[in-house]
Amino acid sequence: MTTTGSRPVRRPLAAALAAAGVLAGTALLTAAPQAAAADGPQAGPAALAAAHEAATDTATLNTLSRFFAREGAVTEKAAAPRIEGEAVPVRTLSAEFVAGEPGAPVASLDYLASTAVSSDGQRASLWTLPEPGEDGGMQVVNIATGDDEARYTEAGARKLPGGIVFHEPQIDAWYVQKGDRVVPLDRDAVRAVGKRGTTLSAYRTRVHAAYADKLPGSAYARKGEAGGYGPGAKPAGGEGSGPAIAASATSGTVLTAGSTAAAGGAAAVLALCGATALRLRSRRRTG
Repeated sequence: MTTTGSRPVRRPLAAALAAAGVLAGTALLTAAPQAAAADGPQAGPAALAAAHEAATDTATLNTLSRFFAREGAVTEKAAAPRIEGEAVPVRTLSAEFVAGEPGAPVASLDYLASTAVSSDGQRASLWTLPEPGEDGGMQVVNIATGDDEARYTEAGARKLPGGIVFHEPQIDAWYVQKGDRVVPLDRDAVRAVGKRGTTLSAYRTRVHAAYADKLPGSAYARKGEAGGYGPGAKPAGGEGSGPAIAASATSGTVLTAGSTAAAGGAAAVLALCGATALRLRSRRRTG
């Protein structure tokens, strides 16, 4: 993991995995807009079931075996990955909300995530998006270390039952929102809104001040810094903030450096023949 300023920057592990043989005999697909359907992912029962089916596919499990064995902690044969629980929807801070559009939801659906566990206890998240076409199928497009998506979904359900769990990736913060309340789920979110949380209106004011001048189409975005850091650039939103908001060309959701891989906007997708696009992220405990 490398750093820019005071914030860790997640980097792809494709090169390291290629050296380790994980990508052997395969092709890494880049900038693949077909990774998501034009109308983006859905979170209904059928979509969640299709995401679980994609995660438990034999080819997916074989890829997971290579993923868990990449650093030698366990052998590929002994990894014996399994999918734990059901897929969960993952929502990300909405550009429309940041812009202050009336009635805009705080977050939009980014992808569906399933948790994979290896025999030695390693955990990973499988990101899934709709396959091209209208058959309702889903495909795995990325693997990320850890199980943030499932853990924070569960934490949000405990804190505000029936609320919407979402991620503010610019500062790697997780929240749950219900009605007029926005409640933090991790330490980064506590630093942003306080231990008891804040009102939806106050949260909108904060993110508008931090990111409104960095939305798609802004001068910041035109300089090529949206979704990441430019050379020598300070983090978006001032000290302690992370990547600026970027837009997906496929689903219309708000994406950042961590999630554009899933939408096929700028990084790479997971081809189940064995090509792997990976994100290394720090493990965090629920606040």
